Amino acid sequence: MLQGGPGPPRAPGDSGPGPEVLGSSPVTIVVTSEADTWDVDTSSCLGRGPFVDWEQLPEPQPPAPIPQDVLDRPPKELKRLAREGCWAGSHAGRARLYPRLIRQVSCRLVTPDAPVYGDVAARLFGQRGVSSHPLPEFLEGCPVPTYRLNPRGVAALKKILICVGALFPDITHGPLLPALAALLLHYSRDEAQCFESLSRLIASNAPHAAYVDQSFLAHQASCMTFGDLANKHCPAAHRLIAGAADNVLEVYSEWLWWLFPGLPFAYAVRVLDVFLLEGQKVLYRIALALLKLFRLSVGPAGPRGSDIKAELQAFAGNIAQHVSVDKLLERAFGIRLFSRKEIWLLQMANRKALMERGITVVQRRPCFHLAVDMQKFSSSIVTAQEMRLVWSWIPERFSLFPPLLLFSTSQDGCSLQRFYTCCEGYEPTVLLIKTTEGEVCGAFLSSDWSERKKSGGTSGFFGTGECFVRPEAERYEWVLVQRPELAKAVPRPRQRSPSPAPPSPPGSPR
Repeated sequence: MLQGGPGPPRAPGDSGPGPEVLGSSPVTIVVTSEADTWDVDTSSCLGRGPFVDWEQLPEPQPPAPIPQDVLDRPPKELKRLAREGCWAGSHAGRARLYPRLIRQVSCRLVTPDAPVYGDVAARLFGQRGVSSHPLPEFLEGCPVPTYRLNPRGVAALKKILICVGALFPDITHGPLLPALAALLLHYSRDEAQCFESLSRLIASNAPHAAYVDQSFLAHQASCMTFGDLANKHCPAAHRLIAGAADNVLEVYSEWLWWLFPGLPFAYAVRVLDVFLLEGQKVLYRIALALLKLFRLSVGPAGPRGSDIKAELQAFAGNIAQHVSVDKLLERAFGIRLFSRKEIWLLQMANRKALMERGITVVQRRPCFHLAVDMQKFSSSIVTAQEMRLVWSWIPERFSLFPPLLLFSTSQDGCSLQRFYTCCEGYEPTVLLIKTTEGEVCGAFLSSDWSERKKSGGTSGFFGTGECFVRPEAERYEWVLVQRPELAKAVPRPRQRSPSPAPPSPPGSPR
């Protein structure tokens, strides 16, 4: 028999027993509206469940008052309040808000709830303890943070995760689930409520949005998507990682761990405040902000050691020495990120590329190395290290595959017609050009070279136009990529995209 902690006062509108009569004098019941009691968060039990060592997590002083009608605010304003930390000063405020926010999450019709958890827990554990039960296989290789849970809380966390494995058999990889369960357990009155909250996040069916990756395929696609976002929004940090690591994707595969369990509790729970309203997109924002701050912290000297992954993890753990949680969130939401739908489409493209490499939904862990071994790359124009940097600029879904040489002037001559013949039918392609003066330039083309024929002429620009120059390798995007409004300001009916912002390097194709 599981004994939950003391619960909050009965919510208005809940059915309960009628007035009790002691002798001949009835007990008077005073009914108040929810708004009248919303600001009262001084309860000794609400927000201080039995699963946490609260002495190590003191209540912020003084607790900020929460608006009485906070849940009636428009979604945009509610997000603003969460970002600003409206309920960050009160554990009791979170205990009131979290269940109500999660009940607003759109999820599948048949979703396991608190009573189901009670039945399954009784069947799985009975009178025996939880220590004899292993954690689910979908947590293999995943950290399980506890965030100051006491022994009872650690046991409850394990029971909840085991029941998730029993009731969601389709989950094959869930690295975010332990941290979510541990954080929610802080503000749940019992195990069943925590399980129900976690269950709704797992079963969310909101369009173009997800809270929890539930397979290795989905998780790896998220890692690749983060790599694409880092490439675009954190070019300096991305270049630093590309120069310090043999495998950039391997570094970005741990981006979620920078947040959970990387961030201290006070930071992690502020991320959770916004995550419950905005979903996975906010995790990308926070991780990108951490990446930017890490680049600033290492300075021109670069990383101190050879293990860039360990340095990033240590930086996240010591983030309080660099920036406050409010400044971290302010920087994160200052990034002009793609829309939720655009990020979802990018994730779908990355999933497709992974499936082409043999990754499946039911696969638990990778059975092969996804990185391309650039040490086997041979070129008279760039070195293997330089090619690794170029490869890190390419969208993740393309960089999964090793480069294939299509054309070389040393082997195929200098005929432009032969160049087109050799390259048409392949996409994407990387063009490397070395001038007679030894200067190197190049471009990445995401579409087929035959696209040049579809614009009505042979001189139009096409493709994404990302390019780099040496000796100081840099990447330049087309003006249209950085400022799409120019496409409306200056119509170009027979050209797919305008000229690049910088002058064309010598030898560039026209």
